[in-house]
Amino acid sequence: MTAKQNPQQRPQAAGSKTQQVLDSLRTVLDPVAGKDIVTLGYVQALSIQGSSVNFTLTLPEEAQPAAGGLRLQSEQQLQGLKWVDGVQIELATAAPPPAAPQHAHRHAAAPQASPGLPDVQHVIAVGSGKGGVGKSTVAVNLALALAADGARVGILDADVYGPSIPLMLGVSGHPLISASEKLLPLLKHGVKVMSMGLLLQADQAVVWRGPMVHSVINQFLGDVEWGELDYLIVDLPPGTGDAPLSIAQALPLTAAVVVTTPQEVAASVAQKAISMFARMGLRILGVIENMSYFVCPHCGGESEIFDRGGGRALAANASVPFLGEIPIDTRMRHGGDTGEPVMVQYPDSELAEQFRGVARRLAHQVAADGSLSLGAD
Repeated sequence: MTAKQNPQQRPQAAGSKTQQVLDSLRTVLDPVAGKDIVTLGYVQALSIQGSSVNFTLTLPEEAQPAAGGLRLQSEQQLQGLKWVDGVQIELATAAPPPAAPQHAHRHAAAPQASPGLPDVQHVIAVGSGKGGVGKSTVAVNLALALAADGARVGILDADVYGPSIPLMLGVSGHPLISASEKLLPLLKHGVKVMSMGLLLQADQAVVWRGPMVHSVINQFLGDVEWGELDYLIVDLPPGTGDAPLSIAQALPLTAAVVVTTPQEVAASVAQKAISMFARMGLRILGVIENMSYFVCPHCGGESEIFDRGGGRALAANASVPFLGEIPIDTRMRHGGDTGEPVMVQYPDSELAEQFRGVARRLAHQVAADGSLSLGAD
């Protein structure tokens, strides 16, 4: 059931411009796939500036013959909205996504595995220049969105000093030991989870120096039975200091994603995270702008509380992809506190759809470079 069919799961008012645009575009069907372009994830980089609507229509190869017709239908539908005066649609070709139901991509030629984690295809770090930008919330919902698209996903809470992933996913208890005497990750919502928070008492603090943290990260690599994974999402500590740098260097990372909020001060600090990853020789899959705007649940108006566009500008200045905007939404906070993330509690909502879009764009970026591997320049 789509968000349009189930408004009780979408507290945003019907007057939201973003919602109106997406609902209009849901009437445009891909004749090959038989589904609408929003559900298929073709609508990307959507932005609304006053009465102007802009987005990229990103189509897979098999849908390219219908590109002109889909763009024309999209323009006609949006021009039917009374407040829309201009529509700008760019066409783009999508790389084949690596994550598909039935795990069909397991049989692709020359799959990439990470050193130290031979059964894990891609280890993706989620970092930020500073704390308080919602990095862990984004990491959790990103992992769940990839899993919802059929990928085998694990999430490693590498924030040793302040582990929050167990609370956000609602997991508790100590990991079991396998027959091969390795720790077994806990499984929640279809995602494998490992965190220092699962090995400590709830109120126990970690007061360790760098070498001990490095040792624990090595244990998470060698002593955890992750099994076969398409993606291992790693939630790094915030910032660019000793802790995130040491942990990032200890992990067999294949690429990184940077989370920021819109305001200039946050984006300027996030640039340091991009520089840190670049110096490590990691490919930057893109920038995600969290807390991008707020949609009033009563009037449907959009408020740019922390400004808007800082993430997009950061990506452009750093010449890396912009993966998308995530709005401020009370359901995000509530889901993180109760262990029922948005992707689980409101899977048909517009908010969950935005996470799916970000996850699919990330998957396309991974697929765009078949040589993606540890230390690739």
